[in-house]
This record gives sequence, structure tokens and C-alpha cells, in this order.
Amino acid sequence: MKNRTAPIELLAESDGTVVSDPLVSVCMTTYNQAPYLAQAIEGVLAQRTSFDVELVLSDDCSTDGTAELCAAYAAQYPTVIRLVTGPVNVGWRANYRRTFEACRGTYVAYCDGDDYWSDPFKLQKQVDLLETDAACGMCYTRSERVVEATGQRWSYPQRESFCDFDSLLFNNTVENCTAVARRELIGRYYAEVRPEEHPQWLTDDAPMWIWFSRFSRIRALDCVTAVHRLLPQSVSQSGAVERRIAFCDSLADISLWFDHRYGKNRHARALHRRRMEVALWVLSRDGSTAEYLSRWWRDVRRTPCLLFDAAGYGLLVKSWLRKLSSKRRRQ
Repeated sequence: MKNRTAPIELLAESDGTVVSDPLVSVCMTTYNQAPYLAQAIEGVLAQRTSFDVELVLSDDCSTDGTAELCAAYAAQYPTVIRLVTGPVNVGWRANYRRTFEACRGTYVAYCDGDDYWSDPFKLQKQVDLLETDAACGMCYTRSERVVEATGQRWSYPQRESFCDFDSLLFNNTVENCTAVARRELIGRYYAEVRPEEHPQWLTDDAPMWIWFSRFSRIRALDCVTAVHRLLPQSVSQSGAVERRIAFCDSLADISLWFDHRYGKNRHARALHRRRMEVALWVLSRDGSTAEYLSRWWRDVRRTPCLLFDAAGYGLLVKSWLRKLSSKRRRQ
């Protein structure tokens, strides 16, 4: 922001004052994230830019003090933070949508309430790129992933990023907390894909970026600007095997849907194979042999060609050898 002590002017507020539009809206949704939310908000307030920024903060009826924290920050920074909430919990997908709808900037940056920005020039770098490349619909950077339970850290993605449609079908390298996108394109995504009609999709950012890669250019900056926390009970990092597999299956279903609609099923066989192999890898480490074989047979019945996939047999053998080795060490 231009200066944290000089409040940003926004559109007409409740008192009727007419002021200018922010160039960037930060879309931040939160639910029961009181231990982390202040750091997320402070990362936005610390941004140093040559343009105006607003933070659209949406709490979905939290019960742990998050709502009070949101209200306190909104009261302290009334010309920067706009609070979105409602009388009942609407769920993560509807909360994302209503927060986006409240954004007024030409560009929308995302940061969930349990992540935070570590670079005060993040928005300036990304908007500079977007302003000079009209064909670029979204820009993202590297992040630092942190396992909250252990403190383990690493840069993500660890290798060079490939942002084309075919690559993103197999590996989403876009961390949501690093993305800045054109608002007009996000609106088109919602209108065309209608993610609310796909309740089996357990994330809303992965399909958005795959769609973006089909209709615009995506560019990556080789710098770390944000921290993504890996929490033990999040939808993607759950300790429960069934939940982890369900999330991985959801990502595969998203890719299969986009490959069917926009890719003429060019990658269907490879995506089905990847779907099975990811699930079997998890079960080979954390599941029983019965669970492994049940999942393998389910996938083979759905896609018979997977009967000849060597990974299905190899992972099972590795699982047996791992368990045998563990048993010998205990003896």
C-alpha cells in the first residue's frame, strides 16, 4: 500500500463518500483460524505499492475468536479492510464466491487466513508484470511450505514451473496464496465452469488455474513471496487416510473433467493411471493389504487397461517388503 499511515481511498462507503477504486483487491476467507489470521492480515497491510489496495476479509461464522479479530482489524483500518460476513455458516465454496463478488479491483490476489505474505513487494512485482503483458491472466510466485507440526520448510515448487494447460492437468504448481489474477477472467471462470455444480471438487483454486491456462497466459516469478502452512487437519493434509485419498481423487476428477471438456480426452488414460497410482501409493504406506487390493480392483473395473499397469503390482510388493522389514526390526 502507498503508506500504512495514509489510508487507502475506496469506493462509496456507507456515509456516501465517493472515492477512487483500488487497483488490487485481496480476497481473504477465514474460518476458525484465530491463531494464524493476524499474521495473514499483517502481511497484506505491510505491502508497499504505488497503487491502492483493499483487503476484502470474509469470516464464515467462526467460533474461536476469529470473528472478533476480523472486526477489530476492520475497525482499526476502515479504509483498507472491508469485512464480509453473514448470520449463518455458508461453507468454504460459497464463502470464496461471495468474497470474490465483493472485490472491486482490476486484479484479485488470494491469501487464505492461515497463510501469509512474506515479501512486502509481492503485489508490486506481480502487478508490474500483469500491467505490461495483456495476454497474461494470472501471475504467481514460489512459496515456502511449512509443516506446522514439525517446522519443516521447503520452497514450492521445487523445480521449474510449467504453466500450460497440459502440465497443470498433472501437476498444479500454483500455490493459491501466491496468485494474482485479472478479476474479469475470474468472473468468466465462475460463469462458464460453475464450480458450485461440482460438489465433489474439494478445492476451488486448482480448477480455476487450469481454466486460466486454457484461456490466457500464466506466468511465474522465480521468487518466494508467501508462506503456505500445512496444517495437520486440513482437507489436503489430513492424518486420516480416507480424507487424503479423497482429496487426491478430487484433484484427479478435476483434471479429467477439464481434459474431457477442453482437451478432447487426450490425457484420459494417463490421468486415470495417475489417479490410481497416487491412491495406491498412500495405501501402500498407510493402509492395509485389503484396502489396497479393494482400491486397485475398483480402479481396474472402472478403467480395465489399468490391469496391465506395473505400478499397481510394484507398490504392493514394496508395501509387503516395508512391513516385513519393520516387523524384523521390532523382533
